[in-house]
Amino acid sequence: MRQLIRGRVLDFHADPTETEDSHRFFEDGAILIEDGIIRAVGDYTALREDGLAEIDHRPNLILPGFIDPHIHFPQVQVIASWGAQLLDWLNHYTFPAEAEYGDPAHAQAMAGRFLDLLTAHGTTSAVAFCSVHAESAEALFSAAEAKGMAMIAGKVMMDRNARDDLHDTAQSGYDDSKALIERWHGRGRQRYAISPRFAITSTPEQLSAAGTLAAEHSDCLIQTHMSENCDEIAYTLSLYPEARDYLDIYDTHGLLSSRTLLGHSIHLEPREIARMAETGSRAVFCPTSNLFLGSGLFDAAGLRAAGITAGIATDVGGGTSYSMLQTLNEGYKILQLLGQKLTPLAAFHWATRGNAITLGMEDRIGTLAPGSDADLVVLDARATPAMALRMERAETLAEELFILQIMGDDRAVAQTYVAGKPMKPTAV
Repeated sequence: MRQLIRGRVLDFHADPTETEDSHRFFEDGAILIEDGIIRAVGDYTALREDGLAEIDHRPNLILPGFIDPHIHFPQVQVIASWGAQLLDWLNHYTFPAEAEYGDPAHAQAMAGRFLDLLTAHGTTSAVAFCSVHAESAEALFSAAEAKGMAMIAGKVMMDRNARDDLHDTAQSGYDDSKALIERWHGRGRQRYAISPRFAITSTPEQLSAAGTLAAEHSDCLIQTHMSENCDEIAYTLSLYPEARDYLDIYDTHGLLSSRTLLGHSIHLEPREIARMAETGSRAVFCPTSNLFLGSGLFDAAGLRAAGITAGIATDVGGGTSYSMLQTLNEGYKILQLLGQKLTPLAAFHWATRGNAITLGMEDRIGTLAPGSDADLVVLDARATPAMALRMERAETLAEELFILQIMGDDRAVAQTYVAGKPMKPTAV
């Protein structure tokens, strides 16, 4: 199937924080898609063909689909749970909800709704933590495959410091993860992320098993949490008294590489920063959850200066919105508090190509380069009366992007395409 998607097209080929020559923009542009792959991008007049199916999204903006590199699939029903910091929040809200995901029927029902929420908010790919149950990962991968979405996910490995019905063992966590890797990793658009939840909920034996998996499957991502909350850090170090610092725990067990995603990474020691840069490990900024749980402020500029690649993510359900627009909104405010700037172009680069680079997947997603998968988001900067009123004074592309970033949410997502297929119902 060949089709032409028309609109005002924006795409990034470099990081705006590093160069002014970072993007291309076509005021009347088009994207030629064939069998779910982008074949060409350019001016509409250069790409139109007689008889070629067209969808016209003018005057809306078309960008690569958003990528969310840190989100919790089993927390869809604990988002907006009141009043606790990290460890209490996990015990009171998250763990009881995750215990339900051992039921395949529940996991399947939630997987479809979870993915619908992502695409409704313009997100076309995500890196997701499942529950400790292999059934939860099976459900998510199956639902993502049915939609044609590029999903990276893994069952969490956790053999202590949670409810008994959320414990695996070092051996069963290894066995279940390996079976899921063999079944799903590289199947269509699905990829596996080896997922020890964090050092508090894994024994040294389990982290060693995760390290073995990482060595055996060198093309899998690794996802975990680190240095989100001061009480968490203190508790972690009490469980691993021989460790030099939090990062050293993962390092000792062979879990640091350019495939490693370290969610939060707020309260880092100088040695940890240097070692993250040395190993190529990635940090992931989760602004809405950092504010909601009172965790702290992420030093984006400091990590960038140290040579660390960072993504930006929703972290639902500690995070408070599925929207990458609202995530960029809160990220802007946190960086303002640190005296750092997040320009509109840099923000939208971060949520698309920047996050793809964080995952090592920029050859497939995050840009509109020919040969990439046709994952797109169509954004309407006049989606609400307040946005439309503000847009009457907007004179530049950067102003329009900033209005979307600060005032936008799922209402500003006019359409989302996954592999060239529209995901949102169209008005009759």
